[in-house]
Amino acid sequence: MAKAIEITDANFEEIIKSDQPILVDFWAEWCGPCKMIGPVVEEIAGEYDGKAVIGKVDVDANPAVASKFGIRSIPTLLFFKNGEVVDKQVGAVPKAVLAQKLEAQI
Repeated sequence: MAKAIEITDANFEEIIKSDQPILVDFWAEWCGPCKMIGPVVEEIAGEYDGKAVIGKVDVDANPAVASKFGIRSIPTLLFFKNGEVVDKQVGAVPKAVLAQKLEAQI
């Protein structure tokens, strides 16, 4: 089953060029709500394999990407289409909410 890909300061620009919709989970190891939503993001990665790109950015290890998008609180999930942010979700939410936002981009 597909897993969420690790997005870093180094590979972000390459990944964002995808012609598929992209869901990026900004998280950190010490963040409780991030740990709650992490498995949900992994499930979505499996279910949307081939239809969307699902990635995770560790904000502590990759401060440039986080600061580029003004990430202040985590988890923050950004939805990209054609390299542009088209939707945003801050905080842990049910899987259905994320799936619905992602479906809207497919």
